[in-house]
Amino acid sequence: MTLSSPRAVLWDVGNVIVRWDPRALYAKMFEEPADLDRFLSHVCTLDWHVEHDKGVAFPDNAAPLIARFPEHEAQIRAWDARFPEMLSGPIPETAAVIEALAARDVPQFALTNMPQSKWPAVQAMSPVHFGHFRDAIVSGDEGVIKPDRRIYEIVLERTGLQAADLLFIDDSAANIAAAMDIGFHTHHFTDPAHLRAAVERHGLL
Repeated sequence: MTLSSPRAVLWDVGNVIVRWDPRALYAKMFEEPADLDRFLSHVCTLDWHVEHDKGVAFPDNAAPLIARFPEHEAQIRAWDARFPEMLSGPIPETAAVIEALAARDVPQFALTNMPQSKWPAVQAMSPVHFGHFRDAIVSGDEGVIKPDRRIYEIVLERTGLQAADLLFIDDSAANIAAAMDIGFHTHHFTDPAHLRAAVERHGLL
């Protein structure tokens, strides 16, 4: 149980700071919604993509999938080549909280499951806000993803903080549960409208 108040914020990125949705890209490539659903549920699935988050290179991960689904080669390669089209900009409520925390000199960090090669494109979606972060732990660099305990240990090593010093904000219940087990303060991000009040409850704003 964490008893002290946090003094820094650790942010998830995808769908907490910046919107990410493969459908934003593939809706341009499939005319029929049923074909789009089938592709994302049977070909380029999130289970397949998680290997990129672990550090597997896109060409290496694509090759066996293309061998299984040669008719979808162009769409499979687009996951890499057109990745920025899956991004649709920062979430305004989060951006406002990041700015408010920065104005109070609250230390901010990022912890994201993300391919290392895509991190620059994500940062480019909101360079001012990401510029407030003192460090970012990117799973593709570390070879381990949330909710593995090791990536939270890496956060503590990199930041020099204790778990109880950090408020961790993430949209995944599994990631939140893992952080709580280690002693982080947490906020399960489910509605942007609730974010500021959650941060205020922890005394950071």
